[in-house]
Parts: sequence; structure tokens; C-alpha cells
Amino acid sequence: MSTLIIGVSDIESVKARMKAAFRGEPQGCRYSFRSEERLLATLNPNRWAILCALTGAGPLGVREVARRVERDIKGVHSDVQVLLTCGLLDKTPEGKLSFPYEAVQVELSYSAAA
Repeated sequence: MSTLIIGVSDIESVKARMKAAFRGEPQGCRYSFRSEERLLATLNPNRWAILCALTGAGPLGVREVARRVERDIKGVHSDVQVLLTCGLLDKTPEGKLSFPYEAVQVELSYSAAA
């Protein structure tokens, strides 16, 4: 089962994972934001619902996604554009939306300053 892990990482952590991947160490499927604020602004509730609707569903058209999330097509189209631009979604050659994962997980943590 392929799971996309979405989280927050600084550039040094991303570089370390890339180096490990080039050494042949499995890294899994990850998408990193630079800050918690950026993650939460991008994955607002409406966009999160779109990702959930596409998870494990195979390629779908915008109309079908709008039906599944019970929203109007125009609003879904706007949110899809944001997800396409940041690279969380892809489009097939036929123009359908693709999110090729069986599961998606978001990692956020906070620790009190010492």
C-alpha cells in the first residue's frame, strides 16, 4: 500500500533524505512544506477533502470530485489548481486528476521550548 506522508521539513532534512535515497535507502513517499503555517494554509479543509476523495480512487474528473466532496465545480476547480501548482496532484493526459496513493498521512508536531 502506498502512503504519502505530508509534513514539515527544513532544507537540511530534505537534503539528508535525498542523499540517503541516492545511497539506495528507501525513503517512502513524502511531500514537505517549509513551515506549519504553509502546510495548514495549503491543506485547508476543502483541499484536504479533495485529497481524501482522490485517495485510492484512481484518476477522476473535476466534476466527479466536486460531486464526491459535495461542492460546486468552480470552487473545486480553484482548489484543484492550488494542489496542482504545488505538486500534490497531477493531471493525466486525458485531463483527469491523479493522486496515486492508497493513503495519506499528515505529520505535525509541536514541543514546548525548553
